[in-house]
Amino acid sequence: MAARLHIPTAPYRPGEEPDFSAIALPEPGALDRPDELAPADELRDMAFGMIRVLDEEHRAAGPWNPELPAGVLHDGLRHMLLTRLYDDRMLRMQRQGKMSFYLKCTGEEAVSVAQCMALDDGDMLFPTYRQQALLVTRGYPLLDMMCQCLSNAGDRLQGRQMPVMYSSDVHKFFSISGNLGTQFSQAVGWAMAAGYRKTGDIAAAWVGEGTSAEADFHYALTFSAVYRAPVILNVVNNQWAISTSQNVAGGEQNPFAARAIGYGIPGLRVDGNDFLAVFAATRWAAGRARAGGGPTLIELYTYRAAAHSTSDDPGRYRPVDEWEHWPLGDPIARLKQHLIARGEWSETEHEQMQSELEDTVSRTWEEALSLGTLNEGPRPPDSAMFEHVYKEMPPHLLEQRRQLEAIK
Repeated sequence: MAARLHIPTAPYRPGEEPDFSAIALPEPGALDRPDELAPADELRDMAFGMIRVLDEEHRAAGPWNPELPAGVLHDGLRHMLLTRLYDDRMLRMQRQGKMSFYLKCTGEEAVSVAQCMALDDGDMLFPTYRQQALLVTRGYPLLDMMCQCLSNAGDRLQGRQMPVMYSSDVHKFFSISGNLGTQFSQAVGWAMAAGYRKTGDIAAAWVGEGTSAEADFHYALTFSAVYRAPVILNVVNNQWAISTSQNVAGGEQNPFAARAIGYGIPGLRVDGNDFLAVFAATRWAAGRARAGGGPTLIELYTYRAAAHSTSDDPGRYRPVDEWEHWPLGDPIARLKQHLIARGEWSETEHEQMQSELEDTVSRTWEEALSLGTLNEGPRPPDSAMFEHVYKEMPPHLLEQRRQLEAIK
C-alpha cells in the first residue's frame, strides 16, 4: 500500500468546543533539577517532560522552586500587570486610528518578565515582536514605548520602525526585526564575541514556534553548539503562528525542545505560564552559559490569547473562547494566587496595584498624545531622514540635506 501524505491541522476550528484534556501535563516537581554543567546526553528527559513549580493549590513544589522572596515576586507581578494594561490601552488606541498597527502579548507575560528578571543587566536581549515586557522589566520608559508606536515627535527611532519594533542599546535590547529568525543567528554571533572577549555576559534570543522552521533557527543551533556560545535560545510555543497551529511546525510530532538533542545541547521544556518555573529554568541555563557549558534551547509552553496582531482575526481559524480552556491558565492570576497562598498578597492589594498602574498608563498616554499621533500633531523633523543611517554621512546625503534646507 502506498504511503499517505500527512497533512497537519489545528486541533480545533471555529465553532468547535476546545478540549485540551489530551495534553499530558506532568505534576509540578516531577523533573529533577540536574547540575548546570551536566552532559547534554544525560538531559533528554528535560526536553520531553515539562518543568513546573506551581501546583493546583498555587504552592511551589519540587527541586526547580527558585525560592524567591516576596519582594521579587511582587516586582514580577507588577511588571506583568503593567505590560497587560499597556497592551490593552495600545490596542484600543490603534482601533481608534491613533496608530497604524499593534501586537499584544496577552497570556505570555511570564515568559518575558521572568526570563528578564533571571538574567543580568549586562546580558544582551534579542527579542521577537512579542517581548515588550523585556523593556518594561528593564525600566525602559513607557512614554518612549508609546511614542515609538505613534511614530511621533518623541519617537527615539524617528519613525524608522514599524510600531512595536522597539530598540534600546542602553537597555541591551537589540532592534526588533520583522524578518523572523534573524535574531537567533545574531544572538549567537554576539555571544561568540562575548565568549571570545571573556566579558562574562551572555545573550538570550526569542522566536515563536513557527520560526523554528526557518533556516536561521538551525544555523544558530549549529554554531552555538560547535563554539559553545554562551547563549539561551528560547522558542515561545504559544500554539499559533499567525493562522497556523503549532502542528504545522512539527509540534504534534515532538516537543520543540527536543530539537536540541540532535545538536548535542540541552533542551528544556517549561510551563510558560508558571512564573517560578520560567525563572528557574532561565537561571539554570544562564548559569550553564556563564560557566562555559554552552547554549541551552528552552521551549516555553504557553498560549497566545490575543490576535496575532491588529491585522489578524483569530475567530476565522480557532474557537473564540479557546484561551479560556487553556489548561495552564493565566500567568498573572497564577502568580497572584501563589502570593496570596503564601500570605504575602491580597485581593485588595492587587486591586490597588492595578488601579495605580492604570493611572500610570493613562497619564503617560496623555503625555504621548501631546507629541503627536498617526494623523495629527508633531512629527520628527524632515531632516531626521538623513540621520542615523551612516556612521559618517556620505556626500550625496549631505547635498540632499542642503537642498532640503534651502527650500524651507
